[in-house]
Amino acid sequence: MNEIYLALAGAALGFSLVIPPGPMNVLIANRSMRSLRAGITTGLGAMAADGVLGTIVYAVHATIQLGAWVRWIEGAGALVLSGMVYRLLRERPAAESVPSSDVRVFTVGLIVGVTNPFQIIWWVTAGLAFAYVGGAVLFVGLFAAIGVWVVVFPALLTVGARTDPRIPRVVSIVSAVVLGGFAAYFALVAVGVPL
Repeated sequence: MNEIYLALAGAALGFSLVIPPGPMNVLIANRSMRSLRAGITTGLGAMAADGVLGTIVYAVHATIQLGAWVRWIEGAGALVLSGMVYRLLRERPAAESVPSSDVRVFTVGLIVGVTNPFQIIWWVTAGLAFAYVGGAVLFVGLFAAIGVWVVVFPALLTVGARTDPRIPRVVSIVSAVVLGGFAAYFALVAVGVPL
């Protein structure tokens, strides 16, 4: 019975990671405006990034110390997000357009995920704490929740885009604004501006 509670706690933890607005959800939303497949593939790339980060945290949870590396992580995240803002503002997404190859879409989700300061910091804080408490069973629930999110979230957005043709452009503009805010925040924090 204890394993069931740990798996449920892991699911709650997984939803706490994926539901809040952030760079990954913005990218998934934008890709979902191209096609459901692109949105889900991007989400699977993000899920793989969580797998990489979770594995690292779980493997070294007794010795992990970020220290001075946090600023470098935030700086790298600011650069990645700034590049995404530039691309979002340049492109005009068309609903149901054919995206790049699945491998490329997946790889973008993976790279953004492993360089996303929020994901890294989440894993080194909440993920690390729960590695001590719940172990592997908790991680099963966590990844089940992430799996549900990376399918349901793009599906809802794709249905919305089919209902109203203005939604893809609105999603691109809102995505650029949100990512720009995150990029500015991480850039300021990386150079030591107290916020």
